[in-house]
Amino acid sequence: MDERAVRVHRLVADEPARPGDGHGVAGRLRRLCTAAGRALSASGAGVSVLAGDGMRGVAAVSEPAYEPLEELQFTLGEGPCLDAVTSRQPVLVPDLADGAMGRWPGYASALHDTGVRAVFAFPLQIGAARLGALDVFRREAGSLTAGELRDALTFADVAVTTLLDGQARAVPGSAADGLEDEVVGQRAELFQAQGMVAVQVGTSLVDALARLRAYAYAEDKPLGDVARDVVARRVSFDGGQS
Repeated sequence: MDERAVRVHRLVADEPARPGDGHGVAGRLRRLCTAAGRALSASGAGVSVLAGDGMRGVAAVSEPAYEPLEELQFTLGEGPCLDAVTSRQPVLVPDLADGAMGRWPGYASALHDTGVRAVFAFPLQIGAARLGALDVFRREAGSLTAGELRDALTFADVAVTTLLDGQARAVPGSAADGLEDEVVGQRAELFQAQGMVAVQVGTSLVDALARLRAYAYAEDKPLGDVARDVVARRVSFDGGQS
């Protein structure tokens, strides 16, 4: 392990736990996000997981305020996290005003409204496997320094190791300890909500997901919350709400 990796591991290990962190992967990733935010002069950071079977969700954020910003990418189907995973390359946007509005019209505008001025996304991958992305947010425009960029890539590598180690300890067929509720539960509810909406309006699952995303965006709610409301029958797409 090189000197930079040792230092990043130490930064994560030294980050104090918060109530609710627990001992699972989600807690370790939360501490990693917080340590990354400090080391990279960022206002916040988040890790989202995107698995090959379509499972996706927010695994951890440095501060609660950044969870909606991570979730919004899945609601809109656009953003640096998704682009980083698809391209397998870091997505570096040192100034949201310089092209990002055209690239992600909904997401970039929402980021700007919250005071974020720069965003950087780093894919979490090993070989052909794509696990998700580490997002770093800043409230001031400006590029990462060469050292910060290397640190960010190292934090992404540590996040990959954390996810893989957690999955290796998990019961076969289940998610890593601490991610079951964070990601798998979200995905299960979304699948169920898609099916219910598809039946309600007589459409395909793909169109049902598009309707759920549109509703979430219009109501300014996380997609997971909308799915939960549909499953609980608090929201219906057949013309009424209970």
